[in-house]
Amino acid sequence: EYTLPEEFLNEKEMERQRKLHDTLITMGLRLISDSYLDQVKILCEKESVPYSGKIIDGLHWRSLVKDIREHPYDLVVMGALGMGATKDSMIGSVCERVARRTNTDLLLVRETENGGAHANGHGRRILVGIDGSAHSFAALLTAFKFAEIFDKEVEAVAVYDPYLHYVLFHMISKVLSEEGAKVFRFKEQEKLHEEIIDTGLGRIYQTHLQVAKEVAQEQGLTLKTTLLDGKAYPKILKYAKESNPWLLVLGKIGYHGGEDLDIGNNTENLLRMAPCNVFVSTRKHLPPLE
Repeated sequence: EYTLPEEFLNEKEMERQRKLHDTLITMGLRLISDSYLDQVKILCEKESVPYSGKIIDGLHWRSLVKDIREHPYDLVVMGALGMGATKDSMIGSVCERVARRTNTDLLLVRETENGGAHANGHGRRILVGIDGSAHSFAALLTAFKFAEIFDKEVEAVAVYDPYLHYVLFHMISKVLSEEGAKVFRFKEQEKLHEEIIDTGLGRIYQTHLQVAKEVAQEQGLTLKTTLLDGKAYPKILKYAKESNPWLLVLGKIGYHGGEDLDIGNNTENLLRMAPCNVFVSTRKHLPPLE
């Protein structure tokens, strides 16, 4: 207020301006919010979808999180970017904070019809990340349901990392003493990883994909599977950019995540960077394993 022109700098005029400002801002924001909801209502009526509107006063992400936690919604749908988006923005802060703090399925809308999404186009698959976790298999079931509704095919992709031990052993070799190397049996351990563990990782993830195929067969569906090697989210991101899926479906928490984890690292990064719409599944399903 101290930066205002001199004619405003008396307490009586300041008080009047404060009241005027509060009234205009409160009424204006309410009017804008009503207008947004009116557009949603028109779209819902056009598609014969039941509609109810709600306006909440408060900080965006905090109010949304509170509302989602208090109501048994089946799905939260959010645009990836809001009004504050810049040219290089990947995901808005409100969307990211809501994704972290809620445990309801989330559909992140990144592509729009006007932006070349080809929402009804045929030939674009639903891509599902599989890592053997209960969240990833639940995500697969969700993908099957979407495929049935929208006439799409589903592809499951799994990624294993056979290169991690090279990095680890290289770093360990720099700090391990000669005595420590003998106790650790460094050379034997390195050979064990090369001959057994790395090869076994590929077989484990191939098995996850085989289980996914059997789940599909039980539902009378055909599932394409792809096994990639490397770090999970960069590989899936690269594959998504190349294959241009209609939708990427991921479990919120991966195989190595604990119950107290808000969101898995791979899902978090793909939520930010994937070029397509992303569905984050919070449900769990473990298929029976032999």
